[in-house]
Amino acid sequence: MSAAPGPLDTRRTVETPEGCRIELRVAGPVSRTRAWLIDFAIRAGIYLVCAQVLAVLGGIGTGVMLVLVFALEWLYPTVFEARFQGATPGKRACKLAVLRDDGTPVDWGASFIRNTLRVVDFLPLLYGVAIVSMFCTRDGKRLGDLAAGTVVVYCDEPALPALVPGPVAPPPVALTVGEQRAVIDYTLREARLTPERAAELATLAAPLTSGLSGDAARARLSSIGRFLMGQA
Repeated sequence: MSAAPGPLDTRRTVETPEGCRIELRVAGPVSRTRAWLIDFAIRAGIYLVCAQVLAVLGGIGTGVMLVLVFALEWLYPTVFEARFQGATPGKRACKLAVLRDDGTPVDWGASFIRNTLRVVDFLPLLYGVAIVSMFCTRDGKRLGDLAAGTVVVYCDEPALPALVPGPVAPPPVALTVGEQRAVIDYTLREARLTPERAAELATLAAPLTSGLSGDAARARLSSIGRFLMGQA
């Protein structure tokens, strides 16, 4: 007798490029449908308002409306996913996000591929192909996700781990927002890395750890991370 199928919303463990093992909760068809309906309602509201305004412009208004349709159907999901942590307004409301298969943030290329293939997933009606694909794949992927190497997961805000008190030091050079986030992320994840991997990553963070190696580089980068998080 065959085993019973697994639940639609499953957990999967992936290893990030930094060597951390993280657990993702894969979203199923119901939660994804709710997110899609919210996004559809937002787009429909924009269509309704703009159609009334553009109707008085005649042919020019029709041309502008066609451009708007293209932007909302193709650019709306891609821009939101690539620029806002993998979440359209609908996904954010349902606490969902699109990630790459290795748990890293989705980029422009992957988002473009998965959203371009929505035209295939929609066939023959109301995302019939997508629904069949989601039920037949382990991680509930539609064709766009399979082609782009992405997965839709729950993104409930986790509690920040308690930081072990330690030295605090300001960065020796000015850091961009992205660099500050990377250092903070390293500091939060350090306890879950092996000492060797933590030291290896810290050594790569020159010029913050310039001239240091091993445990000295790791301690230095963590002290900068504590400073950025406001630890006294």
